[in-house]
Amino acid sequence: MAGCSTTNRESNAASTSTTSSTSTNDSETTATTTTESTLTPPESIDDWLANANGYRGDALRYGPGSQPSIEVGHPVEDGLSFDPPVIEVAPMTNVTWDWTGHGGLHNIVALDGTFDSGRPNAQSGTSYHYIFEEPGTYPFVSEPHRDEGMRGAVFVKEPPSTGNQTVDRWVVDSSNFDGTVVDRTDVDTATVSVGTQGNSGHFAFDPPVLKITTGTTVEWNWTGVGGGHNVVFLNSDIHSGQVTPESGVHFRHTFEQSGTYRYACQPHRSLDQKGAIIVE
Repeated sequence: MAGCSTTNRESNAASTSTTSSTSTNDSETTATTTTESTLTPPESIDDWLANANGYRGDALRYGPGSQPSIEVGHPVEDGLSFDPPVIEVAPMTNVTWDWTGHGGLHNIVALDGTFDSGRPNAQSGTSYHYIFEEPGTYPFVSEPHRDEGMRGAVFVKEPPSTGNQTVDRWVVDSSNFDGTVVDRTDVDTATVSVGTQGNSGHFAFDPPVLKITTGTTVEWNWTGVGGGHNVVFLNSDIHSGQVTPESGVHFRHTFEQSGTYRYACQPHRSLDQKGAIIVE
């Protein structure tokens, strides 16, 4: 595993026991060490994260090959936070923390000592990255604000899979996708909820992946939360029309041909509000 910190000026090394490397913009490399700390991993990660500023109850997922970035010092209603505070990545993912310059001094310290960005820094443009090689749960804090809720976590897991590569590539970043294909091949009408919990808000379809037979009608039922939604299929003229925030069934479609159909909520596609229909 490797960690590296970059700033617009030379970083100060903190006193400790385990050595990593620190890079600066003038290409100098200096030794840093892991700060002595009383930090310890929590007994319950869920309980611990319940007090994390900006956390909405689920991790923002990044699929294989992603290069996620976390803002350090993001202002939220109840204080400073990491943005996003909690992410899920595949093994061998390089995660970068970028200082915004807000909120004074910050650093990045794993509670189990796995990584440490060094002495707290307030300078915008500072960045620190770490490559997560092994699956596991990695809670971290900004030490100056750890008692004020500035905490987060990286969950490192093998990405979920349905066994259908077309589907997996489309929905792998959706936080409520767990590899399950919900089988509704025995019904004439199947329902998908629009605006369910996921992707750091109510920006998900449930179920995200559905299997039906030809001739089945699928209806999309809006929950009425998460703002306005629609349903727009990829590479097709199938869509629900205008964006609407109102609850209720606003779209139905009968699938007459077999195949794999991918769709998204257009306003929230960048948040990975995506789904797929497998028609047999």
